[in-house]
Order: sequence, then C-alpha cells, then structure tokens
Amino acid sequence: MQQAFAISTPNPGPSAPAAQPDQAALIARIKRMLVEQNAVLIAHYYTAPELQELADETGGHVSDSLDMARFGHEHAAKTLIVAGVRFMGETAKILNPEKRVLMIDSAATCSLDEDCPVDAFTAFCDAHPDRTVVVYANTSAAVKARADWVVTSSIAVKVAAHLHAQGKKIIWAPDKHLGHYVQQVTGADMLLWDGSCIVHNQFKAQLLAEMKRAHPQAGVLVHPESPAGVIDLADVVGSTTALIKAAKDLPNTTFIVATDNGIFHKMQEAAPGKTFLEAPTAGVGATCKSCAHCPWMAMNDLEKLAQVLESGANEIHIDEAIRQKAIISIQRMLDFAQSSQQTVLGKGNA
Repeated sequence: MQQAFAISTPNPGPSAPAAQPDQAALIARIKRMLVEQNAVLIAHYYTAPELQELADETGGHVSDSLDMARFGHEHAAKTLIVAGVRFMGETAKILNPEKRVLMIDSAATCSLDEDCPVDAFTAFCDAHPDRTVVVYANTSAAVKARADWVVTSSIAVKVAAHLHAQGKKIIWAPDKHLGHYVQQVTGADMLLWDGSCIVHNQFKAQLLAEMKRAHPQAGVLVHPESPAGVIDLADVVGSTTALIKAAKDLPNTTFIVATDNGIFHKMQEAAPGKTFLEAPTAGVGATCKSCAHCPWMAMNDLEKLAQVLESGANEIHIDEAIRQKAIISIQRMLDFAQSSQQTVLGKGNA
C-alpha cells in the first residue's frame, strides 16, 4: 500500500518556509515591479505556497480559475499575472480583453484542455446537433467558443439539472469523471467526452478504502474529477473552495484529501491544527504522472515570475472572434448563477 504523505499543523499559522536572503531579495524585487507596472498577481489554489502567499501579501488573489478572472476584471490593475495553467490565463483574457494578461510559464497546460482539441470536439458536437454543449472551465478558449455553456465544478450539477428539467440532452466535456458524477446526481441524458485529469484520475478506490480503515476518524474530501469508486468513498464531494470550507467546518481533526496537494496550503490556513493526508494514487515507485500534484502547476515559480515582469513575455492573445463567442457561454453561466441566487464565482474548480 502506498505510504500516505501527511501534512500536520499542530501549531497555528501554516506558511511557506521562511525566505532565505536570496529569495527575500527576489520577492522584494517582484513586489517593486508589481507596483511599478500596475500589475496584480492572481494564483490558483494548486500553485506553490510562496506564490499564494505573495499574491495575498500584494493585494492579489488566490482562488479558482473563474474567480481569478473575476478578480482581475474588478481590480484596477492594468496587468494581470496568472500563476496557473494556460486555460486560466485565457479565461482571464476573455473576461478582461482590455488588460494585459501574462502567464508565469506559457508552456503550463492542462491534461483536460489537451484531451479536448477543438477540431475533434467540433466534429463530435456537429455529429449530435440535438444536444446542448456544456464544457468545463478547464478547456481552451476555442472550445468554450463552440459551447453553449461553460461550468465550474460548483455549478455543474445545477446547470445540468436545469437543462434536464427543460428536456434537453447534453454533450459534456472534457472530464468524464466529473461528467459521470453530474449525470448520476441529476439523471440528465449526457453524452460524455473521454477526457480526464492526470492528477485526479490517479486516485485509487481500493487503496483509499484501506486508508480509511487505517484512519477511521478521518473525513474524506474528494474533488468530483476523481473516478467514481473514489467519489463513492467520500464524506464530502466538492469544488476546491467547497473542500477548503469542509476542512474548516467539519469536526474531524484528520482528513484524507483526493485532489491536488497544492490545496493543502489553504486548507492549513483555514484549519490550523488539523492533519491532511494525500489520498492514495498509484503507489510509491509506480509510474504515475502526477502523484497528487499537477506537473504544469509546478512549473510556476518565483524566478519565472520575476523574468516575466522584467521581459513582458508570455502574454495571452485571443482571436477576437473566438473571444466574443467564448464570452457568451461564460456569461450564460454567470447569468444563471445570479438568477438562481448562487454565488458561482469563488466556489472553486480544478
């Protein structure tokens, strides 16, 4: 059985390791450049603790992809620096066309995005013209432009239930596990694209069941991008923000967490003194590609951030015709959220 990786916080106030002199100087330089360039740092929950802390310290934001874009839209900064993966930068640009959007690493992508190329997906949709196209936020701008709706994990069930009540059949992309979960909850007629997240797809139900037996008092927190067998063992299934809230609110002092371990930083902040264990993936010595951490999220670091601020590299550009179509599917979700009095932004997704 895989050895669990534990993060325990018996003392309050989890934080990134204290900056060494060289790193402290680097951080000071970054802070100065952010001010000089009227720029703000927006980081995803799965990025390194030092980036999350820097975003918080400089008036930036740490959240999910759409809330990152919302924050950038509302913030007065003229430049948005995105610590995350490419589709997050694209989403920020879709909602903020007048602003400069820079990625820390332009090569940082997402397996869900890569699993859903727009040409193949368009052909798939065209073959089923009677279905409403719903895509997860973890997709390219071009795929969002082909969709009728964009959803986050926090509102996916509500949107699918809404469409099902109207008698509509759905094409769902790209995550088959999240799609299966939504389908099971809502009963909607859904045709699923065959994609998956390389982090969440690695969690193993049998090993998780063994781990639960070893930690019978632990709560199990699972992101719905995980396989069905893992979801079945969960105490809470939810988006990134929902899982952080559960870690804070539930009485358990130990949690087994089936999502990217980058989230542990915010979980520790929300629930100091509690212990968080990685849900088992493929096991020590196995050939898993992720082992509970996205390799593309890991491409973001302070040194690259400084280089981007100095050079202005890695700017996101989106064809205006694509952007205008993509914003329709995003806005439809936001309007639905507002009309149903649901706060989708800030509730989290991968």
